[in-house]
Amino acid sequence: MQRRIYGKRTDWGPTLSAPNPELNYRTVFISDVHLGMRNCQSTALLDFLKYVECEHLYLVGDIVDFWKVRRGPYWPQSHNDVLQKLLRKSRKGTRVVFIPGNHDDGLRDYTGMNFGDIEIRRDAIHEAADGKRYLILHGDEFDVVVRYARWLAFLGDRSYDAALALNVPLNFARRLLGLGHWSLSAFLKHKVKSAVNYIGEFEEALAGEARRRDAQGLICGHIHHANERMIDGIHYLNCGDWVESCTAIAERFDGKFEIIRWKEHLAARASQAPSGRWFIEAA
Repeated sequence: MQRRIYGKRTDWGPTLSAPNPELNYRTVFISDVHLGMRNCQSTALLDFLKYVECEHLYLVGDIVDFWKVRRGPYWPQSHNDVLQKLLRKSRKGTRVVFIPGNHDDGLRDYTGMNFGDIEIRRDAIHEAADGKRYLILHGDEFDVVVRYARWLAFLGDRSYDAALALNVPLNFARRLLGLGHWSLSAFLKHKVKSAVNYIGEFEEALAGEARRRDAQGLICGHIHHANERMIDGIHYLNCGDWVESCTAIAERFDGKFEIIRWKEHLAARASQAPSGRWFIEAA
């Protein structure tokens, strides 16, 4: 059984010294960061990594978007800073496990190796504090488009980029009208009937794989849709993404899981700032 001891490193685990004790977790899972993509919310992720501490950190695929990097490099300093922050966490005692996804699938060739104390695994079984077993994988293995029609996956990737680009002028116009933020890409992804059916089928397929591997739960990414639900007795969790939603999955020290929606933390801090402006502190 592990204990939380603040202020010094012990053999029980890494130092847990997040500014807010409520943001100290046993395990954190993030996916779909897409470093190298212009819409990557790297600054928000740096803020998240600054405030959140954990004993185990799983990077559940698509951390670096090599599809974008190959098209034309976009790599601001904040993307370097994210990688440095992850390496720093591993050096300070957090166990970091990286499970590559389809956008960084070239790194699957290095499965079983360690880089800078970061373990690279094809998938993993995580034992929660309450003893339940969770299968951890990115999820693209259960996406028939990615597996059998790679050209269609690339086309979908371009379409997603176009929808994200349209978000900018649409929300500029909405701000002029005094309206709040609205995501065209999220609307298209989650409201169109075929997309909703696809998400449901994806989740059920993954739940079936967890059952086949004698796990009680499943944690994945890939579809940029943070979610937690029970599927025929399997606890399904999806990390979401750091392109739009800025979400993660966290396990507390009693084995309970929750979805962290970091934009809500940012909004709460902004409301307490003297100027009342939305801001992110330097990492």
